[in-house]
Amino acid sequence: MMMNYIYYYKSVLGGITISSNGSEITGLWFDGQKYYPENLIKNYNYSELYVFKQTVKWLDIYFSGKCPDFTPPLNIKGSDFRELVWNILLTIPYGKTMTYKEIAEITVQKFGYKSMSAQAVGGAVGHNPISLIVPCHRVIGSNGSLTGYAGGIDKKISLLKIEGVDTKNLFVPRSREKIL
Repeated sequence: MMMNYIYYYKSVLGGITISSNGSEITGLWFDGQKYYPENLIKNYNYSELYVFKQTVKWLDIYFSGKCPDFTPPLNIKGSDFRELVWNILLTIPYGKTMTYKEIAEITVQKFGYKSMSAQAVGGAVGHNPISLIVPCHRVIGSNGSLTGYAGGIDKKISLLKIEGVDTKNLFVPRSREKIL
């Protein structure tokens, strides 16, 4: 039976919980973010594994404003579609962004579909279980809108600024009022 482990990291943007199967990172979430696995703590053991030490080093480099030159071993599981989207996210360079539409166009090529909605891509991006390292914060709307970050828009903006992304032409869309 495989053991599952967790480790806590304090970042300048708040607490981060990291999970591992013992040799690879299986999750990384800002505490309280959307889709945070609520049963995580009950089903995991706290440990200081080598993979956590690598991840802490990666995070320390990242939060110091530098691009880490390595990636800790990852084990990212999901549907074929989600895994494809998450692997596309891994290709977005530090300090750069990609749109949901661009990711949809790449998935069309890979799957051979006639089309793919940016909303479907957004769902996969939003459910990314390894935040930061699999850089879902680098995905923006085609019009420059900052939407869809499970950790919160404020963290998304902060992460992009840490990476030196020029955010002056990016914006947070106004929420639509519900019509009753």
